Amino acid sequence: MVAAGAAIGLGNVWKFPYLAYRGGGGIFILVYILIVILLAKPMVEMETAIGRHGKSDTVSVFEKIDGKWGFVGWIANICTICINFFYVVVGGWVLKYGIHFLISGDFGDNPSVFYQSFISDPVQPLVYNFIVLFTVVGLLLFGITNIVEKISKIMLPALFFLLIICGFYSMFATEGALEGLKYYLMPDFSHFTVKVFADAVTQVLFSVGIGWGIFTTLGANVPQENNIRKDSLIIGVMDTVAAILAGFVIIPAAFGAGVDVQKGPALIFEVMANIFKNLPGGRIIGSLFFIALIFAVLSSLFSFIEISVRTFEIKMKMGRKKAIILGSVVIGIGNVLVSLGFGPLSKVRLPWPSFGGIEYYGFYDWFDCFTAYLLLPLGCLLTCFFVWRKWGWIGYEKEMTADGRDGKLTWWNRFLIVFLVPMFMLVVLLNVFGLIK
Repeated sequence: MVAAGAAIGLGNVWKFPYLAYRGGGGIFILVYILIVILLAKPMVEMETAIGRHGKSDTVSVFEKIDGKWGFVGWIANICTICINFFYVVVGGWVLKYGIHFLISGDFGDNPSVFYQSFISDPVQPLVYNFIVLFTVVGLLLFGITNIVEKISKIMLPALFFLLIICGFYSMFATEGALEGLKYYLMPDFSHFTVKVFADAVTQVLFSVGIGWGIFTTLGANVPQENNIRKDSLIIGVMDTVAAILAGFVIIPAAFGAGVDVQKGPALIFEVMANIFKNLPGGRIIGSLFFIALIFAVLSSLFSFIEISVRTFEIKMKMGRKKAIILGSVVIGIGNVLVSLGFGPLSKVRLPWPSFGGIEYYGFYDWFDCFTAYLLLPLGCLLTCFFVWRKWGWIGYEKEMTADGRDGKLTWWNRFLIVFLVPMFMLVVLLNVFGLIK
């Protein structure tokens, strides 16, 4: 449940809907579900088994099996820190909207103007950003994250319930919503491209939490009596249901409200402001929705930040408090760059190498590309090779199945690890550098 709490968050509710729309709706959903089935379960199994076997930080667990392979864990740490650069920023936006709903719920005649005015401000977003960051860091320092975890047990089901309410409301109360639902659910194979496939793969990695040390870190605390196979299946199913449910709300509502669904990061904020503006009791429901979502954000961030904290603590031989402070300082610097990248630094562009020539991205887009399309697939590719060639089938099967108690490693498991998952990763890597389109 901790792993599911880490997985269910902004990746499902914030990022999935706009990628699903951009990827053609129904065809993206179909590809996404297939990738979850073929990719998510074996990757979560491998990472959890490595973590349970090593019982340490995400670098040391690889080194326990092969001392030269700790670099895979360092890649995961770099990836997680860079994801936190923008994850905390968006978490601050969620907090802002939750508080604004509580205070007034008035976003003006055009929620898009409110959103753009807020994120482009040089101060406001950073204030909310650091409230979120300091809250997580403070709870980690004092070791009382269980308070948020207990509240999240109530808030996460509440978030699901509120999404369902909003979904049905948007279906019957907004014109054009049924057309949006049709677009979302009916696959149109003419929209399928390599880019759609790459987006679906990277979204599975980001949303479920694969390739960036979450399951190797959490796996260190998984008891031997746990069935890794069943746990991995549950995590994948829960995360996918959350993502599809969020898209069921956001995309039809955006069609009905006439919101440009390709706006990307803005989508959830503008759409939900429109829904709650017209929904009876919308101010209360909107407050509950964003409050529930901020608890999902906090629950995820505990696991995200813990990955680098544990590595700093063990590999760099720091005390826990120093490790937490170091991690928060690095993340805070990245947060400043990303947040200002939507405002005063919006004209700053970072280079990205591509076969077709150098491309230039803003801070958010660059870190998103660097993590989702390079480090995540690279980490998965290396993990597959590590399990296959360095750990070996005998050692992996023994840990993953608890010495045969939970079944055997089949030819299909081996096929996924040796061929299919690496092939998916190679497609993403070739696509991001413009070698295939």
